[in-house]
Amino acid sequence: MRHAPLNSRDRELDRFRFRIAFAGGAVLLAFALLFGRFIYLQVVQHDYFRTRAEDNRISLVPIPPNRGVIVDRNGVVLARNYSAFTLEITPSRVADLEETIDRLAELVEIQPKDRKRFRKLREESKTFESLPIRTRLSDEEVARFAANRYRFPGVEVKARLFRQYPLGATASHALGYIGRINDRDLETIARSEQDANYKGTDHFGKSGLEQRYEFQLHGETGYEQIEVDAGGHAVRSLSRTPPVPGNNLTLTLDSKLQAITEKAFGDRRGALVAIDPTTGGILALVSVPTYDPNLFVDGIRSDDWEALNNSPDKPMVNRALNGAYPPGSTFKPFMALAALELGKRTPQQAIADPGYFNFGGHTFMDDKKGGHGMVDMYKSIVQSCNTYYFALANDLGIDHIARFMAPFGFGSRTGIDIDGESEGVLPSPEWKKRRFKRVEQQKWFAGETISVGIGQGYNAYTPIQLAQAMATLANDGVMFRPHLVRHITDSKTGEKTLIEPEPLRTIPLKPQHLETIKRAMVGVNKEGTGARAFAGAPYEVGGKTGTAQVYSLRGGTYNRDKVKKDLRDHALFIAFAPVDKPRIALAVLVENGGFGAQSAAPIARMVLDYYLLGKLPPGPAGEDEAAEDE
Repeated sequence: MRHAPLNSRDRELDRFRFRIAFAGGAVLLAFALLFGRFIYLQVVQHDYFRTRAEDNRISLVPIPPNRGVIVDRNGVVLARNYSAFTLEITPSRVADLEETIDRLAELVEIQPKDRKRFRKLREESKTFESLPIRTRLSDEEVARFAANRYRFPGVEVKARLFRQYPLGATASHALGYIGRINDRDLETIARSEQDANYKGTDHFGKSGLEQRYEFQLHGETGYEQIEVDAGGHAVRSLSRTPPVPGNNLTLTLDSKLQAITEKAFGDRRGALVAIDPTTGGILALVSVPTYDPNLFVDGIRSDDWEALNNSPDKPMVNRALNGAYPPGSTFKPFMALAALELGKRTPQQAIADPGYFNFGGHTFMDDKKGGHGMVDMYKSIVQSCNTYYFALANDLGIDHIARFMAPFGFGSRTGIDIDGESEGVLPSPEWKKRRFKRVEQQKWFAGETISVGIGQGYNAYTPIQLAQAMATLANDGVMFRPHLVRHITDSKTGEKTLIEPEPLRTIPLKPQHLETIKRAMVGVNKEGTGARAFAGAPYEVGGKTGTAQVYSLRGGTYNRDKVKKDLRDHALFIAFAPVDKPRIALAVLVENGGFGAQSAAPIARMVLDYYLLGKLPPGPAGEDEAAEDE
């Protein structure tokens, strides 16, 4: 039987039903997907989005810690902090920066130097950082800005801690200074894994103790949780973790002694290092001219930086640690001690000094025309006879000289707790091979040894090396590492960590040989080249004057008045006192000061008078005092 075909209405009905089923399935699938997404977001990702929401609602603000205080051995404050208001701009939140600064200048005084410093800070910083346009606002200025705060989006007043050095330029090379954190500082922070601890911190130690003890002085950053609205404005404080102040440093330095010494130099350039020979503690570390570290706290002005950086006197150079100078005749006591220890001379053995020494067809002239007559070891030191040491250097040879001097620290860093110390030069054939590239320059000539014997030639040592060598001799061969920090006080517990004296080595020296050298050094200040400077001293002091040539005379005669000031000889003096139980050893250098007895020894006398007797000097050491040879 044959079926009749479906009519068009049935076909339309089937098609409609199919469409309804398909649409319903699609809707069900869509709802299933939405429901699945809902479950994923609300259940699976619940903790993640809750955290994100809290992050949007809560802002974590770092609170920089109070930097540690630095005081001298007597509790005198050398570096401290104080709070002041600053007017700050976040460049990324300001549409027209120059116009904003101009409008701010109508409310708060903003000088050209402030604008210049702000531009420099912008170049060194990220755009989202808040940068000071004015520091140390008065209460009136703060109130005036607060009344107009709504007009200046991206501008705010902040309370900031500022570093202050109450004594100004005194001991600036020892203390160093702080400055705004730069890329190199960030690398140092990252290497030390201190990134989190420096959130919100703007400054970092740049030199001296501020740099060396940065992580001790900085402290621990605190945090405050602040609830913010959708516009990013603070609503309320939720919690606060207070910062922990940095640890405090107590130094071995005597700030009064330091100030007296700096004043004693007057307007002359030079350095002085005074050490306690029984501990290695630095009593005074002087480099003149000095500079005021307060200039760097807010970001140094460009004209101030140019004045410091371009000054011919180079006030930023720490001459005590970085200046390497020929030691001149201050080298002679160590040469004499080497002769005794190595059996090349006896104290009584004497030579006839005609006023010169001939070697290899070259004449080495003594400083005294006609010579000193018969000279034994005592007289060679007391009267500073060059001829005696020309002959002694030739007899010892450069290898023996270098090996004997090395344990005293000549030509090597002392390890003082300040970075950037220079090494100096203890000459030897091995050193010369390393120093020069051309083979013909590497050979050591016997004639070069002659000049080394009187502290000239390739000899170049820092004042701190001379002071350490003097302290070691005074302490009968026991050497301590020089250090400036006496103890560190924990800001949380108040516990003091003493920096124990660190003996580096004991040089095996025969007591009778040490006694011979010390007795001769006492003679220097009683009847020799230092006698005028120490006339009437109520204590017994051993010392040695020195004069170091800046350039070669090439056989000519030195005339101080006919030589340019920057080519005049350097003046040196080393000393220790009291002789029977030394409490202080020092080295003095006066650049282009001429004779050591004239320029350097009077400074040493002022230092010793104050440290041993508490006697204050009347004024700077006179440059015009009558000169004596050497």
